[in-house]
Amino acid sequence: MKEILALIEKQKQEFAQLPLFEFMKDKSIDPRQRLAWAPCAAPFIMNFGELNKYYFREEPTSDPIQAIINKHTYEDDHHWLWFLEDLDKLELDQPLKFSNALRFLWSDETKNSRWLNYQLCRYTSQATPIQKLIIIEVTEATGNIMFSHAAKISKEIKAITNKQCRYFADFHLAVETGHMTGSSDIEKFIEDIELSEETRQEAFELVEILFECFGKFINGLLIYANNHKNFQQKYELI
Repeated sequence: MKEILALIEKQKQEFAQLPLFEFMKDKSIDPRQRLAWAPCAAPFIMNFGELNKYYFREEPTSDPIQAIINKHTYEDDHHWLWFLEDLDKLELDQPLKFSNALRFLWSDETKNSRWLNYQLCRYTSQATPIQKLIIIEVTEATGNIMFSHAAKISKEIKAITNKQCRYFADFHLAVETGHMTGSSDIEKFIEDIELSEETRQEAFELVEILFECFGKFINGLLIYANNHKNFQQKYELI
């Protein structure tokens, strides 16, 4: 697995260069505006718990890799609760008629967020434990980049509003380490997994596809932010 993990790390560093993250670092913009894309991410964030419960998790299992995955899902399946709290703290929790909320969640503006859900379900539904492990590692890597930036913004917001976020904060970043949760022994176990040549090639392809999916999602968030806020500076897609 070492080669696969090395590719994920390489792709993670490229992912970190996407324009949204430059936008999030720009301190000339109000910090609350730098997280204004949050409603657009709602379909993905709210679905992530169910992805863990119904796609990644498989119980009972006698497979040691699946057992590690199962343990990880219990850590990851409830983060959406923190997201709901933060919407209020970011002043993004505006009243909507139920029909208007549904219209927004299934609108063109959130289509990339929904599409990412479908792709992750697609690649996970018939996945082997090794493939699930790779999907989780990519998800963790992309989340680590996102929450590294968001946690810094959260500190700025607290200084202005005296409101402490949880989802977009160090509280969340602490569990979004960029890798599967677990001990150093588990990390070594994962690194030492032997793959056949066929499995290795499939894994390389899966990593490339998944980073493309997350990149499309991230670019959609920037479009939403630019369309919904009067930022001092616009960040265009590459």
